[in-house]
Amino acid sequence: MIKVENVEVSGWEAAFRGLRNPKNSWDKSDSGIQVMNLEDVEFGEEPNYEYIIGPNDLQLSTALIKAGPEHRKFLRMIHVSMDITAPLYWWKEMDTYKVGTTADSCSTMHKITAKEFELDDFSHEHLFDDPFDNESPMYVLWRIIDSLNFYRERYLKSKDKNDWWQLIQLLPTSYNQKRTWDGSMETVLSILHQRKGHKLDEWETLRQAIFERVPYVREFYDALYGKEKNNASN
Repeated sequence: MIKVENVEVSGWEAAFRGLRNPKNSWDKSDSGIQVMNLEDVEFGEEPNYEYIIGPNDLQLSTALIKAGPEHRKFLRMIHVSMDITAPLYWWKEMDTYKVGTTADSCSTMHKITAKEFELDDFSHEHLFDDPFDNESPMYVLWRIIDSLNFYRERYLKSKDKNDWWQLIQLLPTSYNQKRTWDGSMETVLSILHQRKGHKLDEWETLRQAIFERVPYVREFYDALYGKEKNNASN
């Protein structure tokens, strides 16, 4: 299970000024912020502003991407941020991407006792569930949840750190944690390429969310890695 929310992209203006610097070709730039829905905005509402890359800048940027990492430095100046809720076993892999990234997470150390544990606090969509088998994975997860809630109540009353340790060391890696993640466009493109076809289906869900919600990432990806087969589904 993975949930991607609040996707934002920033740094466009500086990045596209910078990519024109090597040849002093700023006068050829045709990108900028545009109002997208002015005719639909009611009085008192804020219009929707978007950075639109013009044909000249798009052609130059894709050419620089193809030319190599020393030429596509502008990608590192574009930042993609998003809220991701995903299981700890997935976050262990996402933590591979350390260069040019930052993440603020909900704290298990400080907030693990803030609420009762529920089934949806864990990724469980692939667990076998046999109501007549007391050893089925789903039944085992329910027992773990019951145990976590038992020691949570004990800790809230006793404040005994030994009770708190039972929560920390028993907590499964299927526990879903929310983090606000920020990375450069260069890192995002690496994720899209390196995690294609990964065994964990959370990665494909993230890839789809990025392709759908991050402007121009498809154009940049195709320039760097070539068009994927079945682009329509990606």
